[in-house]
Amino acid sequence: MAALLAEHFKFVSLFFKSKDVVIFNGLIALGTVASQTAYNIFAFECPCSPERNYLYGLAAIGVPALAFFIIGVMLNRNTWDLVSECRLRRCQKFSGAAAFALLGSIVGRALVAPVTWSVLSLLRGEAYVCAISEFVDPQSMENFPVTYQNQKIMARFPCKDVPAEVLPFYAEIHRRLKYESQLLGWLLVGVISIGVFLMLCLKHCCSSLGYQQEAYWASYRSNEQTLFQRTADAHSKIQAAESVKSFFGFVALESEEKDLLAKCQGAKSDIPSMEWGRITGAYLYRENKGAPLYSRLNKWSSYKKEGNNKAIAEEMDMLC
Repeated sequence: MAALLAEHFKFVSLFFKSKDVVIFNGLIALGTVASQTAYNIFAFECPCSPERNYLYGLAAIGVPALAFFIIGVMLNRNTWDLVSECRLRRCQKFSGAAAFALLGSIVGRALVAPVTWSVLSLLRGEAYVCAISEFVDPQSMENFPVTYQNQKIMARFPCKDVPAEVLPFYAEIHRRLKYESQLLGWLLVGVISIGVFLMLCLKHCCSSLGYQQEAYWASYRSNEQTLFQRTADAHSKIQAAESVKSFFGFVALESEEKDLLAKCQGAKSDIPSMEWGRITGAYLYRENKGAPLYSRLNKWSSYKKEGNNKAIAEEMDMLC
């Protein structure tokens, strides 16, 4: 049963890794929807106090969105490729177009969750009603008692903690503020949709690759990362086994690990840090004598096969 579950989990993970980034973004958006719904049900509580309402309402919309954005940036592999590029090569090979493309990729992916959170918060309206209620002008409502026309009373409306004389105005105030909140939410959806459409148009218009080759490049990157990670795990296990054996004189291996060691007898004992540095960092598409080079590892392998050590030393430092 455990083996069957492991196989199913592996199949699902490979399925999602092989699909377009839209699926990943969709999962992020669904997770954000669940989080936002749970927060509104279990955690949101308007203070119903002047000045505090505004701060709390803005924090309920903005702080989770900011946290999601930071987490999205941290979880993006391109972020750390960019950091490695600046650390290893001081960003000396960056052009304006390359920097724009990489930063756009990082920011665009990271914005999925915070935009989803902000839109949902505005469409639900609770946070906006809490934040803006104290700024509603009582004089804009017909027959509102003059005695209660002050900011303190207006701030208490989201909790319905108001005198009986003005409680009938709750529905009108709530409806007005929710209308404004949902209008802002739909406007944000429209602006983001148009922005995404224009960015995709710009990307495909400026790309030197056809649609099919773009899809192939995405598939190559996914497969290379999967195979590299799996091979690196096996290589590190072999290295660890050799170190343990040199210390104890033997190493306790399972049958699968013994088979792995037997199959990988020709593995490199160590890989210089210089080689790791050459395949690490940011990369944009380029070609070598008309042949496509889809990654730093692909470029390194191409020059290695040619035995062109000079190109490895010089060309590997180029971003694009």
